[in-house]
Amino acid sequence: MSDQLETIEDYYRRIRKDEIKLFDSEDFEMGKSHFNISMRKYCSFKSPYNRRDYYKISFIIGKGTIHYGAHQLYIDRPALFFPSPSIPYTWECDGDFQEGYFCLFNQEFFNGNSEFNLFKKTSLFKEWSKPVVFLTEEQTQLATLYFEQIYKINNSVYPFRCSSIKSNLASVLHLALENRVEDISPSELPANVRLYKLFDELLTKQFPLDSPAYPLALRTPSDFADHLNVHVNHLNFSVKSVTHLTTTQIIKDKMFEESKNLLKYTNWDIAQIGYTLGFEQPSHFNNFFKKHAQTSPLKFKNAF
Repeated sequence: MSDQLETIEDYYRRIRKDEIKLFDSEDFEMGKSHFNISMRKYCSFKSPYNRRDYYKISFIIGKGTIHYGAHQLYIDRPALFFPSPSIPYTWECDGDFQEGYFCLFNQEFFNGNSEFNLFKKTSLFKEWSKPVVFLTEEQTQLATLYFEQIYKINNSVYPFRCSSIKSNLASVLHLALENRVEDISPSELPANVRLYKLFDELLTKQFPLDSPAYPLALRTPSDFADHLNVHVNHLNFSVKSVTHLTTTQIIKDKMFEESKNLLKYTNWDIAQIGYTLGFEQPSHFNNFFKKHAQTSPLKFKNAF
Protein backbone atom coordinates (compact mmCIF):
# COMPACT_ATOMS: atom_id res chain seq x y z
CA MET A 1 0.00 0.00 0.00
CA SER A 2 1.27 3.46 -0.84
CA ASP A 3 2.47 5.52 2.12
CA GLN A 4 2.10 8.75 0.15
CA LEU A 5 -0.71 11.04 1.31
CA GLU A 6 -1.83 13.64 -1.21
CA THR A 7 -3.44 16.74 0.31
CA ILE A 8 -5.69 19.13 -1.56
CA GLU A 9 -2.77 21.56 -1.62
CA ASP A 10 -0.59 18.85 -3.19
CA TYR A 11 -3.30 18.14 -5.76
CA TYR A 12 -3.68 21.75 -6.85
CA ARG A 13 0.09 22.19 -6.92
CA ARG A 14 0.43 19.11 -9.13
CA ILE A 15 -2.18 20.13 -11.70
CA ARG A 16 -0.76 23.66 -11.90
CA LYS A 17 2.74 22.24 -12.41
CA ASP A 18 1.47 19.98 -15.19
CA GLU A 19 -0.55 22.87 -16.64
CA ILE A 20 -3.74 20.87 -16.39
CA LYS A 21 -6.61 23.36 -16.61
CA LEU A 22 -9.33 21.74 -14.53
CA PHE A 23 -10.71 24.46 -12.31
CA ASP A 24 -9.87 27.59 -10.39
CA SER A 25 -8.30 26.59 -7.09
CA GLU A 26 -7.31 29.99 -5.73
CA ASP A 27 -9.96 30.01 -3.00
CA PHE A 28 -8.56 27.03 -1.10
CA GLU A 29 -7.55 27.86 2.46
CA MET A 30 -6.24 25.29 4.91
CA GLY A 31 -8.72 24.49 7.68
CA LYS A 32 -11.68 26.03 5.85
CA SER A 33 -14.60 24.23 4.23
CA HIS A 34 -13.73 23.57 0.60
CA PHE A 35 -15.50 22.12 -2.45
CA ASN A 36 -14.66 22.11 -6.15
CA ILE A 37 -15.92 20.44 -9.30
CA SER A 38 -14.64 19.94 -12.84
CA MET A 39 -15.72 18.28 -16.06
CA ARG A 40 -13.94 15.00 -16.75
CA LYS A 41 -13.30 15.75 -20.42
CA TYR A 42 -9.96 17.24 -19.32
CA CYS A 43 -8.92 14.09 -17.46
CA SER A 44 -6.95 12.24 -20.12
CA PHE A 45 -3.96 11.76 -17.83
CA LYS A 46 -2.99 9.14 -15.25
CA SER A 47 -3.35 10.21 -11.63
CA PRO A 48 -0.75 9.22 -8.99
CA TYR A 49 -1.31 6.06 -6.95
CA ASN A 50 -1.80 7.75 -3.57
CA ARG A 51 -3.95 7.96 -0.52
CA ARG A 52 -5.73 11.33 -0.13
CA ASP A 53 -6.67 13.55 2.78
CA TYR A 54 -9.80 14.65 0.92
CA TYR A 55 -12.94 13.08 -0.50
CA LYS A 56 -13.52 12.66 -4.22
CA ILE A 57 -16.58 11.62 -6.20
CA SER A 58 -16.33 10.86 -9.90
CA PHE A 59 -19.22 10.51 -12.35
CA ILE A 60 -17.51 8.49 -15.05
CA ILE A 61 -18.70 8.34 -18.65
CA GLY A 62 -15.95 6.71 -20.68
CA LYS A 63 -13.69 3.71 -20.43
CA GLY A 64 -10.71 3.15 -18.19
CA THR A 65 -9.15 1.15 -15.38
CA ILE A 66 -9.29 1.90 -11.66
CA HIS A 67 -6.46 0.53 -9.53
CA TYR A 68 -7.85 0.60 -6.00
CA GLY A 69 -5.70 -0.83 -3.24
CA ALA A 70 -4.87 -4.38 -4.32
CA HIS A 71 -7.78 -4.51 -6.77
CA GLN A 72 -8.25 -3.54 -10.40
CA LEU A 73 -11.56 -2.79 -12.09
CA TYR A 74 -12.29 -1.97 -15.72
CA ILE A 75 -15.00 0.66 -16.27
CA ASP A 76 -16.89 0.33 -19.54
CA ARG A 77 -20.25 1.96 -18.73
CA PRO A 78 -21.49 4.97 -16.68
CA ALA A 79 -20.52 4.70 -13.03
CA LEU A 80 -20.07 6.62 -9.79
CA PHE A 81 -16.74 6.21 -8.00
CA PHE A 82 -16.61 6.80 -4.22
CA PRO A 83 -13.06 5.97 -3.07
CA SER A 84 -12.08 5.83 0.58
CA PRO A 85 -9.43 8.53 1.18
CA SER A 86 -7.25 6.03 3.08
CA ILE A 87 -7.07 3.55 0.16
CA PRO A 88 -4.49 4.43 -2.54
CA TYR A 89 -5.98 4.53 -6.02
CA THR A 90 -5.34 5.72 -9.55
CA TRP A 91 -7.28 6.00 -12.80
CA GLU A 92 -6.06 5.20 -16.30
CA CYS A 93 -8.13 6.35 -19.28
CA ASP A 94 -8.83 3.96 -22.13
CA GLY A 95 -9.44 6.25 -25.08
CA ASP A 96 -9.89 9.99 -25.44
CA PHE A 97 -13.65 10.00 -24.90
CA GLN A 98 -14.08 10.96 -21.26
CA GLU A 99 -17.23 12.72 -20.08
CA GLY A 100 -18.95 13.33 -16.76
CA TYR A 101 -17.71 15.25 -13.74
CA PHE A 102 -15.62 14.86 -10.63
CA CYS A 103 -15.72 16.82 -7.41
CA LEU A 104 -13.46 16.96 -4.40
CA PHE A 105 -14.08 18.30 -0.91
CA ASN A 106 -12.40 18.23 2.47
CA GLN A 107 -13.52 16.97 5.87
CA GLU A 108 -14.67 20.44 6.90
CA PHE A 109 -17.13 20.56 3.99
CA PHE A 110 -18.42 17.06 4.77
CA ASN A 111 -18.88 17.98 8.45
CA GLY A 112 -20.59 21.27 7.73
CA ASN A 113 -24.11 19.99 7.16
CA SER A 114 -26.27 17.86 9.46
CA GLU A 115 -27.79 16.14 6.40
CA PHE A 116 -24.44 14.46 5.76
CA ASN A 117 -24.57 12.77 9.19
CA LEU A 118 -26.75 10.08 7.61
CA PHE A 119 -24.10 9.21 5.04
CA LYS A 120 -21.38 8.91 7.69
CA LYS A 121 -23.33 5.94 9.07
CA THR A 122 -23.44 4.17 5.69
CA SER A 123 -20.85 2.25 3.72
CA LEU A 124 -19.97 5.20 1.46
CA PHE A 125 -16.25 6.10 1.48
CA LYS A 126 -15.49 3.19 3.82
CA GLU A 127 -12.41 1.05 3.46
CA TRP A 128 -14.41 -2.19 3.29
CA SER A 129 -17.04 -1.20 0.72
CA LYS A 130 -16.79 -1.52 -3.04
CA PRO A 131 -16.18 1.99 -4.38
CA VAL A 132 -17.89 1.73 -7.79
CA VAL A 133 -21.64 1.96 -8.47
CA PHE A 134 -22.66 1.20 -12.07
CA LEU A 135 -25.67 3.17 -13.31
CA THR A 136 -28.68 2.35 -15.44
CA GLU A 137 -29.70 4.67 -18.27
CA GLU A 138 -32.30 6.37 -16.07
CA GLN A 139 -29.83 6.77 -13.19
CA THR A 140 -27.23 8.17 -15.60
CA GLN A 141 -29.71 10.86 -16.63
CA LEU A 142 -30.37 11.71 -12.98
CA ALA A 143 -26.66 11.86 -12.15
CA THR A 144 -26.10 14.13 -15.14
CA LEU A 145 -28.77 16.53 -13.90
CA TYR A 146 -27.34 16.60 -10.36
CA PHE A 147 -23.76 17.20 -11.48
CA GLU A 148 -24.75 19.79 -14.08
CA GLN A 149 -26.59 21.70 -11.36
CA ILE A 150 -23.65 21.45 -8.95
CA TYR A 151 -21.25 22.64 -11.65
CA LYS A 152 -23.49 25.56 -12.58
CA ILE A 153 -24.02 26.66 -8.98
CA ASN A 154 -20.36 26.27 -8.05
CA ASN A 155 -19.44 28.72 -10.81
CA SER A 156 -22.17 31.22 -9.91
CA VAL A 157 -22.38 34.11 -7.45
CA TYR A 158 -25.55 32.75 -5.86
CA PRO A 159 -25.26 33.71 -2.14
CA PHE A 160 -26.57 30.34 -0.92
CA ARG A 161 -24.58 28.26 -3.36
CA CYS A 162 -22.91 26.15 -0.64
CA SER A 163 -26.28 25.00 0.69
CA SER A 164 -27.52 24.24 -2.82
CA ILE A 165 -24.36 22.29 -3.67
CA LYS A 166 -24.74 20.17 -0.54
CA SER A 167 -28.38 19.47 -1.34
CA ASN A 168 -27.56 18.25 -4.85
CA LEU A 169 -24.55 16.31 -3.60
CA ALA A 170 -26.80 14.59 -1.06
CA SER A 171 -29.01 13.53 -3.98
CA VAL A 172 -25.97 11.96 -5.65
CA LEU A 173 -25.13 10.08 -2.45
CA HIS A 174 -28.72 8.85 -2.12
CA LEU A 175 -28.60 7.68 -5.74
CA ALA A 176 -25.52 5.64 -4.90
CA LEU A 177 -27.09 4.13 -1.78
CA GLU A 178 -30.14 3.00 -3.78
CA ASN A 179 -27.74 0.83 -5.79
CA ARG A 180 -25.60 -0.26 -2.87
CA VAL A 181 -26.17 -4.00 -3.17
CA GLU A 182 -22.56 -5.00 -3.87
CA ASP A 183 -21.01 -4.25 -0.49
CA ILE A 184 -18.49 -6.81 0.66
CA SER A 185 -19.89 -9.05 3.39
CA PRO A 186 -17.96 -9.14 6.69
CA SER A 187 -16.92 -12.75 6.10
CA GLU A 188 -15.01 -11.68 2.97
CA LEU A 189 -12.93 -9.08 4.80
CA PRO A 190 -9.45 -9.60 6.29
CA ALA A 191 -9.45 -9.86 10.09
CA ASN A 192 -7.87 -6.43 10.60
CA VAL A 193 -10.47 -4.75 8.36
CA ARG A 194 -13.31 -6.58 10.11
CA LEU A 195 -12.15 -5.28 13.47
CA TYR A 196 -11.68 -1.75 12.15
CA LYS A 197 -15.19 -1.90 10.65
CA LEU A 198 -16.66 -2.81 14.04
CA PHE A 199 -14.69 -0.03 15.71
CA ASP A 200 -15.78 2.53 13.09
CA GLU A 201 -19.44 1.52 13.39
CA LEU A 202 -19.27 1.75 17.18
CA LEU A 203 -17.62 5.15 17.04
CA THR A 204 -20.03 6.55 14.45
CA LYS A 205 -23.13 5.38 16.32
CA GLN A 206 -22.22 7.62 19.25
CA PHE A 207 -22.79 10.77 17.19
CA PRO A 208 -24.43 13.20 17.01
CA LEU A 209 -24.71 13.84 20.74
CA ASP A 210 -28.26 14.84 21.59
CA SER A 211 -28.18 16.02 25.18
CA PRO A 212 -25.78 16.82 28.04
CA ALA A 213 -27.79 14.21 29.97
CA TYR A 214 -26.18 11.52 27.79
CA PRO A 215 -22.43 12.18 27.64
CA LEU A 216 -20.06 10.33 25.33
CA ALA A 217 -19.68 6.77 26.61
CA LEU A 218 -16.60 5.49 24.73
CA ARG A 219 -13.66 7.92 24.61
CA THR A 220 -10.44 5.90 24.65
CA PRO A 221 -9.00 2.95 22.72
CA SER A 222 -9.35 0.85 25.88
CA ASP A 223 -13.07 1.71 26.08
CA PHE A 224 -13.60 0.44 22.54
CA ALA A 225 -11.38 -2.61 23.02
CA ASP A 226 -13.32 -3.64 26.14
CA HIS A 227 -16.61 -3.20 24.30
CA LEU A 228 -15.34 -5.28 21.37
CA ASN A 229 -13.79 -7.94 23.64
CA VAL A 230 -10.29 -7.59 22.18
CA HIS A 231 -6.94 -6.50 23.58
CA VAL A 232 -6.31 -2.81 23.07
CA ASN A 233 -3.00 -3.52 21.31
CA HIS A 234 -4.80 -5.72 18.79
CA LEU A 235 -7.36 -2.98 18.16
CA ASN A 236 -4.64 -0.34 17.77
CA PHE A 237 -2.68 -2.49 15.32
CA SER A 238 -5.77 -3.26 13.20
CA VAL A 239 -6.90 0.37 13.04
CA LYS A 240 -3.41 1.62 12.14
CA SER A 241 -2.92 -1.05 9.46
CA VAL A 242 -6.12 0.01 7.69
CA THR A 243 -6.17 3.79 8.12
CA HIS A 244 -2.51 4.74 8.79
CA LEU A 245 -3.87 6.63 11.82
CA THR A 246 -3.82 5.72 15.50
CA THR A 247 -7.01 4.78 17.27
CA THR A 248 -6.57 7.80 19.54
CA GLN A 249 -6.20 10.14 16.56
CA ILE A 250 -9.43 8.89 15.02
CA ILE A 251 -11.37 9.22 18.27
CA LYS A 252 -10.00 12.71 18.99
CA ASP A 253 -10.73 13.87 15.43
CA LYS A 254 -14.30 12.66 15.78
CA MET A 255 -14.68 14.41 19.13
CA PHE A 256 -13.28 17.63 17.67
CA GLU A 257 -15.67 17.39 14.71
CA GLU A 258 -18.60 16.96 17.10
CA SER A 259 -17.41 19.80 19.35
CA LYS A 260 -17.51 22.21 16.40
CA ASN A 261 -21.03 21.08 15.51
CA LEU A 262 -22.23 21.54 19.08
CA LEU A 263 -20.65 24.98 19.30
CA LYS A 264 -22.21 26.04 15.99
CA TYR A 265 -25.66 24.53 16.17
CA THR A 266 -26.71 24.28 19.84
CA ASN A 267 -27.32 26.82 22.60
CA TRP A 268 -25.42 24.72 25.14
CA ASP A 269 -22.80 26.57 27.13
CA ILE A 270 -19.12 25.68 26.88
CA ALA A 271 -19.11 23.65 30.11
CA GLN A 272 -22.10 21.57 28.94
CA ILE A 273 -20.44 20.81 25.62
CA GLY A 274 -17.21 19.80 27.32
CA TYR A 275 -19.01 17.58 29.82
CA THR A 276 -21.06 15.91 27.06
CA LEU A 277 -17.81 15.08 25.24
CA GLY A 278 -16.42 13.52 28.42
CA PHE A 279 -14.33 16.36 29.86
CA GLU A 280 -14.94 16.66 33.59
CA GLN A 281 -13.29 20.09 33.78
CA PRO A 282 -14.09 22.97 31.37
CA SER A 283 -10.38 23.82 31.28
CA HIS A 284 -9.59 20.35 29.88
CA PHE A 285 -12.08 20.85 27.05
CA ASN A 286 -10.74 24.34 26.44
CA ASN A 287 -7.19 22.98 26.09
CA PHE A 288 -8.37 20.14 23.83
CA PHE A 289 -10.24 22.51 21.50
CA LYS A 290 -7.43 25.07 21.38
CA LYS A 291 -4.95 22.36 20.43
CA HIS A 292 -7.06 21.37 17.39
CA ALA A 293 -8.56 24.73 16.34
CA GLN A 294 -5.89 27.22 17.45
CA THR A 295 -8.67 29.24 19.04
CA SER A 296 -10.83 28.95 22.14
CA PRO A 297 -14.30 27.33 22.11
CA LEU A 298 -15.87 30.64 23.10
CA LYS A 299 -14.26 32.59 20.25
CA PHE A 300 -15.23 29.83 17.83
CA LYS A 301 -18.87 29.86 19.05
CA ASN A 302 -19.12 33.65 18.92
CA ALA A 303 -17.98 33.64 15.29
CA PHE A 304 -21.29 32.04 14.25
